Amino acid sequence: MNGLDAFGGDTIWVVLLKAVLIFVVLVLLTLFNIWFERRVVARMQHRIGPNKNGPFGLLQSLADGVKLALKEDIVPKAADKVVFVIAPVICVVPAFVTFAVIPFGPEVTIPFTDTVTPLQLTDMPVAVLFVMAIASIGIYGIVLGGWSSGSTYSLLGGLRSSAQMISYEVAMGLALVSVFLYAGSASTSEIVEAQADGWWYAFTMAPAFVVYVIAMVGETNRAPFDLPEAEGELVGGFHTEYSSLKFALFFLAEYINMVTVSALATTLFLGGWLAPFGLGHVWEGANEGYWPALWFFGKVFLFMFLFVWLRGTLPRMRYDQFMDFGWKRLIPVALGWVVLAAIVRLAINDRVVDQGPLQIGAVALAVGIIAYVVVVVVSTEPAEPDPDVPAPHAGTGSYPVPPMPAGGAVRGAAAPLTFTSAPGPVQAGVVEEEAR
Repeated sequence: MNGLDAFGGDTIWVVLLKAVLIFVVLVLLTLFNIWFERRVVARMQHRIGPNKNGPFGLLQSLADGVKLALKEDIVPKAADKVVFVIAPVICVVPAFVTFAVIPFGPEVTIPFTDTVTPLQLTDMPVAVLFVMAIASIGIYGIVLGGWSSGSTYSLLGGLRSSAQMISYEVAMGLALVSVFLYAGSASTSEIVEAQADGWWYAFTMAPAFVVYVIAMVGETNRAPFDLPEAEGELVGGFHTEYSSLKFALFFLAEYINMVTVSALATTLFLGGWLAPFGLGHVWEGANEGYWPALWFFGKVFLFMFLFVWLRGTLPRMRYDQFMDFGWKRLIPVALGWVVLAAIVRLAINDRVVDQGPLQIGAVALAVGIIAYVVVVVVSTEPAEPDPDVPAPHAGTGSYPVPPMPAGGAVRGAAAPLTFTSAPGPVQAGVVEEEAR
């Protein structure tokens, strides 16, 4: 059976087996990815990283999880207790559900049985839209967690996160439209099949791939886009008041969402479970059995390394820069590419042009987008100050201090502390008043 016809005929025990395996794989991937991130960042910073608990420190993440679960669970007095408890669950559940339509491989035979089933829980004609819709529910968990904490900083972190995720979901959705146009379907399994006999969409639709990769980093609140958790501004962001197991659930959802967007990028742009580098043409069994699952997770780990690489390399952006980049640059580029892709697809269907030159043009356009982001956005010089507007405390040679109350200083009061080598106007007034 091909396409969607392969789904819907599994017995209940096969469905339960797939669901349990997906849950176990995602939990183990979370533990591994935390260890992987610590080790890679440690190497980037010339440190050792976790190496005590288990071989190579592999059990460090498990130890941290047990420690978090056994910590005291504190609920703020001003919190809305029901919503405060439910919010982390709202974040975690959609993160697991989205993997229901991700294909890990082709049809396989379950060991010790004669049952043949796809390495995918289920599929549907709008599977990619299902992933986007379910992933959007996780935003409610973050917003409600920040609001229910009864803390100003948590509320600001939740509002930041909602604005950020909604903004970058627009660009992400526009990046996926061109994939639907070329594959002729929004089904994940059919999109993988559409890339089997040609170039992966990461090359033929390189601009959409670049936009998606940028948007998925913003969607998962990861550095340099981790503004909802900006420690210097918001203490800890939307989860400032959380502790113990509820705190661990937020991080579990974050790491599963990282795997989800990486798996979706692999499926839509890197051929999914298809063997890389033309290996399938050399080795007939490369795309059969359980080998495709290895290719799939190998591609997912490439994106996970990208997440870690960005965190260890780039500083956090300002929030206004981040939102300007999303609305004024990323979304217009994505929208323009959708229009161009629709025109090109129509031309190919009508046999007006050949597809080969268009692939080269798409790669060149992607390189131009990357150069634009690097040169224009990242390297933008700060604006020059307006010469007509005097700078605050200009010429005082002192650290900025609040102005004194009207009528001068109070007699007997100590002179204000300053960081100055010469008295400024305010300090000079205090000295003169005391002299009188």
